[in-house]
Amino acid sequence: MKVICLTGNIGCGKSTVAAMLRDAGAATIDADEVARQIRHNDAEARAAIERRFGTYDSDELGAIVFTDPDALRDLEAILHPLVRGAIRARLAELEEGGVEVAAVEAIKLIESPLADACDAIWVVRCEEADALRRLAESRGMDEEAARNRIGSQSSQEEKIAAADTVIDGSAELDETRRQVERSLAALRGATT
Repeated sequence: MKVICLTGNIGCGKSTVAAMLRDAGAATIDADEVARQIRHNDAEARAAIERRFGTYDSDELGAIVFTDPDALRDLEAILHPLVRGAIRARLAELEEGGVEVAAVEAIKLIESPLADACDAIWVVRCEEADALRRLAESRGMDEEAARNRIGSQSSQEEKIAAADTVIDGSAELDETRRQVERSLAALRGATT
């Protein structure tokens, strides 16, 4: 099984590219969804979050961690080891099930030990104005909140420097789909 690390900053179109990969027959794992499930279903993680932050509410946590780098590191220290374990377990299940290509979608994938599980690093990049607009439209964020989220992540340039493939998330959807299909075909071709 080939594993794609699908990354890029918030608002650049990772979820759109993940959907295109699913349409093309790849399995996908959304690290944010895995983290949400752990926050809601793992009693120890939930207790640790409540102890550290005094809240478990997603909006309240976001307001805290995306304006305080130390708080973000603390939250990641609680959740990321659990998320990585769950993703590795899911990848093993997919491989046992005969899946040809799987993609793990996460913002901080390159910086994570999960990067060693990947055969290809795909970065979705976009213009900052597009990311700000998308965050306002899809998540109701004001510009300051959106900039705080973007600022809490490594730069696009750092991600692109580590990429095997760069997908333009600011392109028209048809062009983005063509980029995804070409890159996926090249990856599948490398397996034969």
